[in-house]
Amino acid sequence: MLFDPSEIGSLRIKNRIIRSATYEKSADIDGFVTDRIIELYRILAKGGSGLIISGNALVHLSGYSAPMQLCIHKDHYIPGLSRLTEAVHKEQGRIFIQLVHGGRQCFPFLLGGRDPIAPSAVYDPSIRVMPKEMTNEQIWEIVYSFSSASRRARDASFDGIQIHGAHGYLVSSFLSPHTNRREDYWGGDEERRFHFIEEVYKAIRSEAGDGFPITIKINADDLIEGGLKIPEAVRIAKRLQYVGFDAIEVSGGMYESKVATVRKGIKSSEQEAYFKDHSRSIKEAVSIPVALVGGIRSRSVADMILKEGYADIVSLSRPLIREPDLPNKFAEGKEKADCISCNECMRFSKLDFVRCMQVAS
Repeated sequence: MLFDPSEIGSLRIKNRIIRSATYEKSADIDGFVTDRIIELYRILAKGGSGLIISGNALVHLSGYSAPMQLCIHKDHYIPGLSRLTEAVHKEQGRIFIQLVHGGRQCFPFLLGGRDPIAPSAVYDPSIRVMPKEMTNEQIWEIVYSFSSASRRARDASFDGIQIHGAHGYLVSSFLSPHTNRREDYWGGDEERRFHFIEEVYKAIRSEAGDGFPITIKINADDLIEGGLKIPEAVRIAKRLQYVGFDAIEVSGGMYESKVATVRKGIKSSEQEAYFKDHSRSIKEAVSIPVALVGGIRSRSVADMILKEGYADIVSLSRPLIREPDLPNKFAEGKEKADCISCNECMRFSKLDFVRCMQVAS
């Protein structure tokens, strides 16, 4: 099943392996595409993933959450992004761009000293910052920044988009009862917490047009007391399908979670795919494709996920940092990725760019 074709909206992909969005730290200081990024994605496309999802691309300067992050908040980024999609398409690859606003998880030094913004003023102990509660006008500005970014993505010839609605970033923080404590249209109960992503979707669809694939990555569990849990996540997934999303990628956690979103030391098949029970709950509730990310390291586990109905597609991140051609190797019979889940590639502040620290650069 792993190498059977699949469909996401109008897009047919050659297999059921997605390169999950992975921050590269390889744009230039202003967020423009570089030759390093183009070569990275060319190699990934050649490596056999059915679909590549780019590293998180910034839709508004108030959501800048990582240095040397790809940007898509202005039209002058389109030429460079077009070079990127051209390189992928020349290798017969398919690529979505992940759209993100960092929300409360933005360090003030990346925002020119300004405080980050969020649905509610809920202190983030992980970065030791109290965000500012967004005004109604600010919320609508960010909604339309997502839709403008989607138009740029279409103009740059991306095959679709993924909205980052997980890991405590802005969309995630609107969905979560821990971070959204508003009492207006944008929060106060489960239905109103959904309004932000619903308005984002409608604005994107009006800009990108019918047939352009729109997908989302969501938390199945915030992994924090008072946060989003799987029963509500299932209901969110149903709403996402209803409004028109074409696929859902399942993950979990946020910066302040005590249980790491990206887990270390995966040494056995039992430790792999640690969100698989969550993804199956979501898959059983919707008919659109569900992708599972998190700790998948072996071909046999990937096959099991598909055959036993945990997900329709498997997503890989860290293994493809070390082996961008791992999908081709799986197809040739390799059983296990070389990635040892040491997480050294995730120490962004210590690295000149994101890479595996277990092999020579």
